[in-house]
Amino acid sequence: MKRLIVLSLLVVLSAALQAQKNWPKYSTVNPANVQIARDKWGVPHIFAKTDEEVAYGLAWATAEDDFSDMQFMLMAAKNCMGRHMGKDGAAIDYVAQLLQVQGTVNKQYDSTFSPEFKKVINGYVDGINAYAKKHPSEVLVKGEFPLTPQQMIAAYTMGMVAMNGVDGTIKNMLSGDVAPPSDMVTEDLGNKGSNGIAFSGKVTTDGKTYLDINSHQPLEGPLSWYEAHVCSDEGWNMLGGTFPGGMAIFHGVNENLGWAHTVNGFDKFDVYQLEMHPTQKYMYKFDGKWEKLDVNKAKLKVKLNKWLTVGVGKKIFWSKYGATVQAKTGKFYSIRFPAYLQVGAIEQWYRMNKAKNFADFKAVLNRQQLNMMNIVYADRDANIFYLFNGLMPKRDTSYNWEGTLPGNTSKTLWTEYFPVSELPQVENPDCGYIYNCNNTPYNSSCEEADPQPANFPATMGIQTDETNRSNRFRGLVAKQSTFSWEDFLRIKYDVQLPDSIVFKINLAPLFKEIDPVLYPDLTEAFTKIRSWNHRGDADNMDAALVLLTVINLNERAGTQKLLRKGGRASESFYIDCLRDAKEHLVKFFGSMHIKLGDLLRHSKGDVDLPLSGFPDALAAAYPKEYKDGRFKVWVGDSYIMLVKFSKEGMPEIETINCYGSSNHPDSPHYTDQMQMFVDKKTKTMTLDKATIIKDAARIYSPE
Repeated sequence: MKRLIVLSLLVVLSAALQAQKNWPKYSTVNPANVQIARDKWGVPHIFAKTDEEVAYGLAWATAEDDFSDMQFMLMAAKNCMGRHMGKDGAAIDYVAQLLQVQGTVNKQYDSTFSPEFKKVINGYVDGINAYAKKHPSEVLVKGEFPLTPQQMIAAYTMGMVAMNGVDGTIKNMLSGDVAPPSDMVTEDLGNKGSNGIAFSGKVTTDGKTYLDINSHQPLEGPLSWYEAHVCSDEGWNMLGGTFPGGMAIFHGVNENLGWAHTVNGFDKFDVYQLEMHPTQKYMYKFDGKWEKLDVNKAKLKVKLNKWLTVGVGKKIFWSKYGATVQAKTGKFYSIRFPAYLQVGAIEQWYRMNKAKNFADFKAVLNRQQLNMMNIVYADRDANIFYLFNGLMPKRDTSYNWEGTLPGNTSKTLWTEYFPVSELPQVENPDCGYIYNCNNTPYNSSCEEADPQPANFPATMGIQTDETNRSNRFRGLVAKQSTFSWEDFLRIKYDVQLPDSIVFKINLAPLFKEIDPVLYPDLTEAFTKIRSWNHRGDADNMDAALVLLTVINLNERAGTQKLLRKGGRASESFYIDCLRDAKEHLVKFFGSMHIKLGDLLRHSKGDVDLPLSGFPDALAAAYPKEYKDGRFKVWVGDSYIMLVKFSKEGMPEIETINCYGSSNHPDSPHYTDQMQMFVDKKTKTMTLDKATIIKDAARIYSPE
């Protein structure tokens, strides 16, 4: 019997190895033609003759540094999330199948992507498949590899879907609660966004054009920034940030130009209630006729424990509007949004990478494959440009698009988008600066250059709100008309909140209105709160209590029924949040009188450092509790790129990443940028191949 078992295992192993040998190859890339030069910080600079070869090298280098996070995005394309994460992962698999992402990609693949870019996709897919084949022990889910080019694009499409935040809406659709008030308070601490700032050479003291690329992403995980440099003989030479699994640089700089992305707010999706037939199952009315829903079943595999995975089937539907669900109430709802209807975002990023000048860049934007995100642009010719970018449907103005729409008429079935020329934008303003801090596009430069709300249809749903960062930036630039590089750095690293602080909940009662005499146990706490100078320096002695109180207020705001954004809660609510903050500090630190940096930490592995920053400050830091009563920053300043453009020569580039270039604890580059990050220092980077090769710590080819 033992021999039979061993023989059976050998047969299975032999079959698995044979299947691995037969993995398909989509490109003609010879790994020996790819050169990966690691600088002293471990950042990969990938060189090759062709873009296809560079893509192969980028996939390999990324997998070397963070194959685990890289796979997270890819698993969604193979419906493997449930097998990896259990119930939570199965929810992602369900959404992918509900939206028919893979089917849409398969239909659009040949018509969407150019022959040139298909080679890039093929090279990247071969690179990641080669790494998975060489390192099978690092593969998280059996059967996840090999990937096909179409599956790779499906993974990107799911990434764009996730960035649009439709998962919560689909959950509401299933429950039947599809139209909650849009301005109700959530449990989100401020606006976790990004900063993009550009100063034209006409207002800088050295005549150079400055660009601040400062996204506020999670510091760890599949949506954290990975720094890389790609360089081919076909004109692809770009340094910047991408996510683990990115086939191009998402924002950064080439020899001539660069841009920053920030998340923007507009009406990104619509929900429809279908009018169902009273007796005939799955029939819905559309333009006076009865139509049949397409009915399928999402096939999910859910890991229950280490040994047991079960299969689950759940019905999914498709109407003329798109993905459709049946709510617990029995009603049917459809959802429609651009992010899963168009699949070419990654080629647009690639084309942006290769743009040679402002005209090239604007031509690429007209491809309109990026369904969202502000763009803050600068170049060597002193051009600066802001675009409130997005795919904004042309909607019938006779309907209220803020609520649930009637799903029985073609009048609510939009099919076209506003062109780029009709989106809010600012080009080369006389005042010489543009910015976005996740605020309204109607404040994106000086007043005379700002887009005007009256010029844009209300059906676009464009955000009108400001952030503490945007208010603070305007206050800073209003004080002067010219800016040195030192001024630019001072603005970027600013930790001061404006005089009027805007969070999800109104702070005025806490700072000004509540009478401390009524709460003698909090007399000292109120003194500290009201003495705070609105700064988030690591050595600030009042900020720790304020930060904890604000965290309490925001985490609990969702429990306040009918509380609107910016509204006032009950006095007892503020008091409870302040008292709990005081008690936390006394419990873990023995006193309220501690430095902010004693509470707020920048921590990974064996490195644990005090940090400056505050939620929604320009130098943003959004904390979560992690041990011994202390908090570590999990979203905020992460990958920072600061650029100077001159008319001649390469751009001058400084960057810093919050941890390091590798996600392996045994790597010297796991935490080697942390002290510099905390000290507000940067490393000098370059796009010059000769310099990189000369100074490289290691040069090699993928295996």
